[in-house]
Amino acid sequence: MKRIFTLSAGLILLLMLSGCGGGEKAPSYEETKQMFIDLLKTNEGKKAIQELLADEAVKKELVLDQKVVTDSIDTTLLSEEGKKFWEKSFKDPAFAEVIAKSMQKENQELLKDLMKDPEYQKMMLELLKDPSIQEQTLTLLNSQTYREETKKLMMEVMESPLVQKQMQDILLEAAQKMGQEEGSGGGEGPGPGPGPGTGGSGGSPSGGSGEGGGGNTGSGGSGE
Repeated sequence: MKRIFTLSAGLILLLMLSGCGGGEKAPSYEETKQMFIDLLKTNEGKKAIQELLADEAVKKELVLDQKVVTDSIDTTLLSEEGKKFWEKSFKDPAFAEVIAKSMQKENQELLKDLMKDPEYQKMMLELLKDPSIQEQTLTLLNSQTYREETKKLMMEVMESPLVQKQMQDILLEAAQKMGQEEGSGGGEGPGPGPGPGTGGSGGSPSGGSGEGGGGNTGSGGSGE
């Protein structure tokens, strides 16, 4: 760090001297700062910074000592002021969201490890058996917000092309099974009954004799 500050101070001093060398007015702070920024943006400036950061001595000065970090956490984050800071910070939704996203992977791995721990499993089972927890769970399941979220989730799942393809396959398989059952049930039905032709032939002779009787009656009347 000292080398970086020394280099920066040297560059600023060099720029100021170059501005005063021609007998002109010394550049202002803003002009000096802008010249320094422009110098750092050049290829030579970038190369100088890269070489400086590649120096092992500079790396050692830039890397924080583990003991320093530990002491800082103990004295700052774990102190009463630190606890109040975290409590106040986590009340901010934006801050809490950033922290949650940054630690999402670590939290997932932690939960996976805990789910494999028998002691943690036992604690979770005992917690779920607690009547107050069961009552809270039922209240949550019956709430309008939970139902709306569940409905929204189900709609999103149903809109998935993979789920739609699976549903089509299930419906097609069920329709094929129903068709096979109906086909096998129709082949086991009773045979055809006697045809109507037998009764008709029995009635024809009686009808014929009736016509004959009528003819005889007519003949007798004609003779008279």
